[in-house]
Amino acid sequence: MENFDINFESQMPHLVGGGGAVVTIVGVGLISGSFALALRDKGFAKHIIGVSRTEKSANRAIELGIINEALPLLEAIKKSDFIYVAIPVDTTVLVMQTIMDNITEKQFVADAGSTKLALCEALQNHPMRRRFVATHPMWGTEYSGPEAAVRDAFKGRVCVICEKEKSDTDIVDAIETIYKTLGMNIIYMDAAAHDMHAAYVSHISHITSFALANTVLEKEKEEDAIFALAGGGFESTVRLAKSSASMWAPIFMQNRDNVLDVLNEHITQLRKFKSALEKENLAFLEELMNNANKINRILK
Repeated sequence: MENFDINFESQMPHLVGGGGAVVTIVGVGLISGSFALALRDKGFAKHIIGVSRTEKSANRAIELGIINEALPLLEAIKKSDFIYVAIPVDTTVLVMQTIMDNITEKQFVADAGSTKLALCEALQNHPMRRRFVATHPMWGTEYSGPEAAVRDAFKGRVCVICEKEKSDTDIVDAIETIYKTLGMNIIYMDAAAHDMHAAYVSHISHITSFALANTVLEKEKEEDAIFALAGGGFESTVRLAKSSASMWAPIFMQNRDNVLDVLNEHITQLRKFKSALEKENLAFLEELMNNANKINRILK
C-alpha cells in the first residue's frame, strides 16, 4: 500500500496529500458507494463528499461510512480534487456540463455511465474536456441505493475507458492506477463501439429479464406457485428484473438504436425456438441449443 501511495503521488502531486485526495461522488448508490468504499480502503481518499438528489440517501451514506459529508454540487466541486459521477445517464450530461464549467486545471473528473456516446459527444468541444476520463466499470447488481454498496466489488471485472486520447495523460494514468489497484482489467474503445458492445453483453440481458418476469407474472397469477416452484435457473434468469427502472429505462433510450438491433436479433432467435416446437422438430431444437453451447468458449 505504501508503494501505491508513493506512485500515485508522483503521478498527481497536487491531488494527493496526507494519505489521499478529497473526492466527491455524485450519486451515492451502488456503483458510486462501492467505489467510495474502495477508494477509502485503498488509501486514495482522505475525505469523501457525497452529492445526492435526496437528503435521505445522503444521510444513509454518512451512516454507512460511505461518505464523510454531503454537500450541494457546486460546493462539493470547490472542495474536491477528484469528482466521480455515477447517476442515471439521462441526467449525467447536464450534471457533467455543470461540473466541467466549474473545475480548474488542478482537478479531474470521471464517470461510470453505462452509455458513453451521448456524453462524449456533449463534452467533445468543452474547453476542459481533457480533464475528464470517460469510464465504464462493468460491474453491478440488481440492487440500488447506499445500502447496496459493497467492498471489493470491482475485483476481477473489466473497466472500459473511452476516448483515452482526448484526456490529459496525467489523469488517465491516475484513473488507470485507481482501477487497476481495485483489481480491474482495463480495455479501451471508442464511445460508439462501447455502446454497441454494451447493448449485446449487458443491456439485452436486462430487457430479457424484465420481459421474462412480466411473462411469468402475467401467466402465473398464483404467487405462491411461483415461490414454490422457482428454482435456481429461474431465479438467476429473472434476477436482473429487480433492477431499478429509473436507472435502466434511460440507458435503453439513450442506446436505443443498438438495443433495438440486438433486440430484433433476440426476437429472431426466440422465433426459431417457437418454430421448432410448433413443428415438433426435435433435430432443429437440439441444433439451436448445441449452437448456443458454443458460448462456453467465451464464458467458462
